[in-house]
Amino acid sequence: MRLHHVQLAIPAAGEDVARRFYVDGLGLTEVEKPEPLRDRGGLWLREPGVEVHLGVEEPFRPARKAHPALLLDDAAALDRTGARLEELGFEVDHTQRDTFPGYVRLHASDGHGNRVELLAPPE
Repeated sequence: MRLHHVQLAIPAAGEDVARRFYVDGLGLTEVEKPEPLRDRGGLWLREPGVEVHLGVEEPFRPARKAHPALLLDDAAALDRTGARLEELGFEVDHTQRDTFPGYVRLHASDGHGNRVELLAPPE
């Protein structure tokens, strides 16, 4: 068994904020949703080994505890990504950096309040 994708909720008309976080900030690529699902709103994002689906949910409630954890290649990539997210105006929490054995990490809010963990092996 393998994980195919993670789905997070966004509010109606939240796609532009989501694109700034996931595409501009994390570097994921937006892919076209299948025709039967396009009218629902949201967006799909993909990179090798990672797929995130963002679906519109009303009423919207962000996932503040439950979260995807995305693995980056190294601590330098983690630091660059965290800095890029901060430059884009997203909230990034570095306080848990050394609390997960074998990794360094940070948590970020995707602009809608969903928690996203980024982690990498330490250098």
